[in-house]
Amino acid sequence: MPSLKEIKGRITSVRSTLKITSAMKMVASAKLHKAQNAIGGMLPYQSRMNHILEGLLGEGVSVSESPYAQEREVRSVALIAFSSNASLCGGFNANAIRQVRKVVGEYEGKGVKVTVYSVGRKMAEAMRKSLHPSPADFSELSEHPSFEGASILAKEVMDGFEAGRFDKVELVYNHYASTASQPTLQEVWLPLSIKSGDGGEVEYIVEPSKEELILTLIPNYLRLKLFTVLLDTSAAEHAARTVAMQTATDNGNEILEDLTLDYNKSRQQRITNELLDIAGGKQE
Repeated sequence: MPSLKEIKGRITSVRSTLKITSAMKMVASAKLHKAQNAIGGMLPYQSRMNHILEGLLGEGVSVSESPYAQEREVRSVALIAFSSNASLCGGFNANAIRQVRKVVGEYEGKGVKVTVYSVGRKMAEAMRKSLHPSPADFSELSEHPSFEGASILAKEVMDGFEAGRFDKVELVYNHYASTASQPTLQEVWLPLSIKSGDGGEVEYIVEPSKEELILTLIPNYLRLKLFTVLLDTSAAEHAARTVAMQTATDNGNEILEDLTLDYNKSRQQRITNELLDIAGGKQE
C-alpha cells in the first residue's frame, strides 16, 4: 500500500488538475456561447439566400451557365477539412481526421488525385504525416473564424475548380448538432447543386435579369456556405471541449474521493498500529 506521503502527493496533484479542467470548462463554455450566437446570426441570412436562389430556379432560371456548376469526369478532388488548433476536446479531431483519411483512401483507390486544404493545426499535422500537406496555412481560421479569411480560401479553391485543377470539392467537418453531439459530415461544395423551389413565392423586381443576378449571387453563396461551415465547426469544437473538460472534472472528483478514502484508512491504520505498540509496551 502507498505511504501517506505518496497518497497526499497524489491528492495535491489531482486537486491541481481539477483547477485546470474546471477553468478550461468555463472558458470553453463561454466560447461556445459566443460561437452559438455567431452561427445563430448567420443561419437566417444563409437560409434567405437559399430561398431566393431556389425561387429563381423555380421560375425556370438555370445555373448551368455558372462555371461553378459544371459537372465533369472526376480526376482531381479537393477536400476542405476542418479541425481545431488545440487538443483536449475528446474525439473531435480524431473523428474528422479519420473521415478525411477514409475519403482520401477511397478516391486514391480509384486513381483520383486528392488535394487537402487543412483548416486547423491538428488536421494539417495529420495530413502532413499522411503525405497530403495543405497548399497553404489556414490555422488562423480555426482559432479566429472570419468571413474575410473564409473568402480567401473559397476564392483559391473556386479558382482551382474554374481552371479545371479540381473536378470536385468536398467539405469534411464536425457539425454542431448539440452540446453533446458533433457528428462528422461530408458535403459536396462544388460543383454547385441547388434544388429549385416554388417560383410563385418569389416576388422581386430584378435588374438587369434573373440570369445575371444568379451568376452574381452564386460566388457569394459559396463563400457564405464556407463561412457558415467554419462557424459551425467552431461551435462544435467548443461544445466538444466543454463536454470533455466536464467529464475530466467528474472523473477527477471520483479519483479524489477514492484517494481521500485511502488516505483516511491508511492514517487510521497507522494510528491504530501506534496505539497497539504503546499498549504492548505497557504490558511488558
